[in-house]
Amino acid sequence: MDDPTATEPAASAAAGESIFLIGPMGSGKSAVGKVLARLRGLSFIDSDAEIEKRTGVDIPFIFEKEGEAGFRVREREVLDDLTRLPGIVLATGGGAILLPENREHLAARGIVVYLEASIAQQVERTRHGRQRPLLLNADPEARLAALMQVREPLYRSIARITVATDRRKVQAVAEQIIAGIEALPPVPGA
Repeated sequence: MDDPTATEPAASAAAGESIFLIGPMGSGKSAVGKVLARLRGLSFIDSDAEIEKRTGVDIPFIFEKEGEAGFRVREREVLDDLTRLPGIVLATGGGAILLPENREHLAARGIVVYLEASIAQQVERTRHGRQRPLLLNADPEARLAALMQVREPLYRSIARITVATDRRKVQAVAEQIIAGIEALPPVPGA
């Protein structure tokens, strides 16, 4: 007979909780997110793709017409909506952590995982992409280093789990995230 007073293991408290991936461009948030969602039986959502879906235009167009500030307003609205959804894996944009309200929503509404990538790895992974407005007309390495100087403390401030992604297979990173989630202590009152 089952003991009704027995407590579930800590992993079960996080089993249906949403997972929010943060980190710089080129850290593998979308690729890892898709695999992680499949392994956990959750839905995958990319916040940038959702912004494009809602606006009907791509991110570079939004940056061109509204600037980074206009994009961040749209991103804030989308993140507020998406972080309220139960049981998802969300890949955020690299700058999603810039606004305090975004950091608050991410930290309060799910498990935040920081995908850490070196500047060299970011340069390698972003060099062929045309969808990176912050890298246009700039020395990519210098620009990525400047962005990381501002953003890395913000990533670390809300991450419950940090996983390095340099030269690693997507599946291995996803499995490490799952192991990290299972090792998290239960949230009081959850």
